[in-house]
Amino acid sequence: MHSTLEDVALAGMQVKILPALQDNYMYLIIDNKTKEAAVVDPVDPELVIKTVKEEKVTLNKVLTTHHHWDHAGGNEKLVKLWTSGELKVYGGDDRIGALNEKVRQNDTFNIGSLNVKCLSTPCHTTGHICYHVTATDDGAAESGAVFTGDTLFQGGCGRFFEGTPEEMYEALCTKLSALPDGTKVFCGHEYTLQNMSFARHVEPDNQLIQQRIEWAKLRRASQDPTVPSTIGEEKSWNPFMRVHESTVQKHTGNTTNPIETMGKLRKEKDNFKA
Repeated sequence: MHSTLEDVALAGMQVKILPALQDNYMYLIIDNKTKEAAVVDPVDPELVIKTVKEEKVTLNKVLTTHHHWDHAGGNEKLVKLWTSGELKVYGGDDRIGALNEKVRQNDTFNIGSLNVKCLSTPCHTTGHICYHVTATDDGAAESGAVFTGDTLFQGGCGRFFEGTPEEMYEALCTKLSALPDGTKVFCGHEYTLQNMSFARHVEPDNQLIQQRIEWAKLRRASQDPTVPSTIGEEKSWNPFMRVHESTVQKHTGNTTNPIETMGKLRKEKDNFKA
């Protein structure tokens, strides 16, 4: 296992961080009131089932961020192994295994008493969905948590496999940036040190980046996960969410168009060696 299992307590919910594969994260979201639960990207179904039984919760939903095998590859096996009722499998792409609840931008549903809002964030894949989970009806009043798959990482973003800089700009700088700054960001991989190394390369004088690198090194030395961060923190250190900043635009050749800056950053990151 690449990281220890960890619990994060938020208003009205608990998020269990479950490591999988080489550097993936799955997440079990538990509603404190009803003990209903949903799992995000359950690529290791056996660990999910073991955790659900240990926690004595009712699993009835699967939240899939995108169709790539290291996120959706466990869906069909989980549905087969799960004998305690039907699982609703959410996602935004017909390529997702066992999909039976297709969602799009602004669709909502519940995990027990928790509210889930779907954010369509195409670029890494055309059908990528991020899930914003809050414990009140007024999402604006409460930060909650957002599960960002391979769209937003701590200090970085996913490769533009099926999309454009315009789409990633819309995803990061319009949709995700609009969430409350306190929203906890649970991303799909343990990529923090690699991403923050590139962030430091882009903004060498940004002290917040350096501080986060030192913190992340300590966490990884004891195999502790570096997730979650917050939306506000990502705005302070993630170059892909800082494409309006003069320091970032200067790095990409004094570009003044944030979308052009986004494209140049991603191209450079694709070939970056820490």
